[in-house]
Order: sequence, then structure tokens, then C-alpha cells
Amino acid sequence: MDKFVIKGKTRLKGEIEISGAKNAAVAILPATLLIDGITTLDNVPNISDVKIICDILNELGANVTWTGEHSLKVDARNISCAIAPLDKTSKFRASYYLLGALLGRCKNAQVGLPGGCNLGARPIDQHKKGFESLGATVDISQGKISAKAKKLIGTPIYFDVVSVGATINLILASVLAEGTTVLDNVAKEPHIVDVANFLNAAGADIRGAGTDTIKINGVKKLKSECSYSIVPDQIETGTFMLAAVASKGDILIKNCISEHMDSLSAKILEMGGTIEDFGDSMRVYCNKKLSAANIKTLPYPGFPTDLQPQIGVALSIASGTSIINESIWESRFQYTTELNNMGAKITPQGKTAIFEGVDKLTGAPIYASDLRAGAALLIAGIIAEGTTELYNIHYIDRGYEHIEDKFRKLGANIQRITEE
Repeated sequence: MDKFVIKGKTRLKGEIEISGAKNAAVAILPATLLIDGITTLDNVPNISDVKIICDILNELGANVTWTGEHSLKVDARNISCAIAPLDKTSKFRASYYLLGALLGRCKNAQVGLPGGCNLGARPIDQHKKGFESLGATVDISQGKISAKAKKLIGTPIYFDVVSVGATINLILASVLAEGTTVLDNVAKEPHIVDVANFLNAAGADIRGAGTDTIKINGVKKLKSECSYSIVPDQIETGTFMLAAVASKGDILIKNCISEHMDSLSAKILEMGGTIEDFGDSMRVYCNKKLSAANIKTLPYPGFPTDLQPQIGVALSIASGTSIINESIWESRFQYTTELNNMGAKITPQGKTAIFEGVDKLTGAPIYASDLRAGAALLIAGIIAEGTTELYNIHYIDRGYEHIEDKFRKLGANIQRITEE
């Protein structure tokens, strides 16, 4: 089992380059199954979730070949199976995108119930409703989801709640359906736009991604070859932005899309940080004690739930009292117990947490409970006095590529140590 040993207190300084978006990659890779041909992908994040998806695609009969550290080819001409291996699909949430892709391509799909970080209930009722509206029969039992249809026919579908996963899954299922599908009350995250852009590059007809309504005109077949570069990772960008202000550092963040960061940038400015926006790069720095701020997580373009733990670290050392209201996941505040063990004064109350700013954090043995909590606690170790041992770092490896190398480049003292 690996752990990070972090020696603080470090002021991060330098420049780093953001990897391709995890949340886009884990949806675009299943989407390649819709292409009866060869897909070339660039700017692919080399992370554990992506590697698992590639293994699953190989087991389904595709041929995935890494052509570089961040590029790969998927040959999906010989898909031989629509039943995804349950032991792998049940490990992480994004595996359910295989449902929409396989249903669209093969009119048949079977995938394990989604796993991943334990952040609370992960209902798939909107996915089921959407597939059934298109004409599929859906069965959820014995730890798996099965969907099949003689044919899929486009139709208007209204989501009762805004759901990123259901939005992407229904896009995937509708691309090759007969007629027109109109998805209403959809999610608008950047990686949804990226999935739509990828499919349009492959010959799909998808309009309105990034707005409240997406219209998909079904096509009979996608192109036999497609090349695409995955969008930069919005959440990794935000993680390093917050690491800069929490450490009173100065970081130039390259290969990012600044407009995706508007909600976070506004809060960083409110807290006393400074941002220089160059469009595809951002300089973020801070040279004074942070001010308190109130946060409420919301679907995009609101403040991302995936950046809530990281900004919580910054607020734990800010002047005054801050309040975070978590409106997406009911178990997102598990990291606050670990921060309190480092000297923070945080009181979680259901979906709200109150942060009384302290002068400093102190190193301690701490445990990541999920992917984003792990990144937040890594930042906490970097800014704390003394030595921090961070356990359960396999969560971090799911979504951040070589994160310790990137932080070391900025001056952090981090070692990855393997223990029996």
C-alpha cells in the first residue's frame, strides 16, 4: 500500500501543465465503441480510471493501443461482446457510460452497478427513464444493469434532476437512434460539451451541449476514422489554483481553459488571491492571509462539488468564519475530520460545514476518503508545519496524473512510499 510523506511548510512556486480531463476521458473512451472503426485520442490523462476503461474495452473486443504517454488508438471494428466485466465496471462510477454506448451500438448492454468514491447515493433512475423512453427494456438486479432494445427511437426526454451522468449516457444512446432526441434540463459541465464535440467530430449531429437543452439528430453511422484531443482538466486546474493561494504561493498553470474556472476565480479573488488570466494559462498567487468566504456547490456553471474539499483547506486557515453548503453529495465532508486532526476547527452539520480559521495546520497521519478529499489533504500536508503521512492515495491516482511530481516541481517535499 502506497502513502505520501509530506514535509511542510512549503510556499509553492513555479509552473505546471494541466493534464487532459479525467471526467471527459472516462466518457469519451466508451463513446469510441459507437465508431465502427479507429479512433485516435490525444491529451489522454494517464490515470488508473482510464487504464481500467481501456482494459474493459479490450475485453469487449476492441483493441486499445497506447501510442504515447498521453495518446492512444481504439479499434472498435470487432466488438464481440456487450457484457462488460462486472469486477471492473463496479470499481468506479463512470463505467455506466458503457451502457449508453453499448446500447447505441449493439442494442444490448450489461454493466455492473457503479462504484467509485463513497460520497453518498448514486441513483441511476434518470438513466433508466431515458433509456426506456428511447424504447429499451432496463433491468436492475443482482448488482448489474441490463438494457436491450430491438431499436432505439428518438423522443423528447425531460430530466427530473440535473444529472451529468444521465446527460452523457443519453447522448451516447441517442447518437445512432432513429429520428430526433431532445434532452431537456440537462447538465452543462465542460466535459459534457467535450463528449458532444468528440461525437460531432466523428459524424454525429448533436446541438446545444452546454445549454439547458440538447438536440440529437440520429445518424445511421459514424465515420470509420476519427481523431480528437481531450479538453484540459477543469478540476486539476482548480486544485492547483487553490494550492497556490493556500500556500501563499505563485503558480503559472498552463494548458487550461480559464473561462471554465469563473466560479472558483471569483471566490479566490474574494478571499484575497490574485489571478492573471492569459486564456490558455493562468497565474495564481497570494501574499497575504486569506479572508473568509461562503461557498455553495452547484451544477456548472456554479461552484464545483469536486473543488469543495480543496477550497475547504484554504478556508481552514483563512481569517474569520466561513460556511460551505454542499448541495450535491451528502458525504462530501469526510475530509474535515482529517483536517481537524491537523488542527483545523471545522464543524460539519449535515450538508453544511462551518470553518473557524486557524493560524496554522500541523502535520499528522491522515487518510483520504475519496479522490478530491485526497487532493485536498495533500495540499493540507504541503502547507502544514511538520511532517504529514497521507494514506489511501490510490484514490488520488484515480484522477490525478503524477500529482506528486507536479507538486515537487513547484517545490513541495513529497515522497511516495510503498508499505507492506
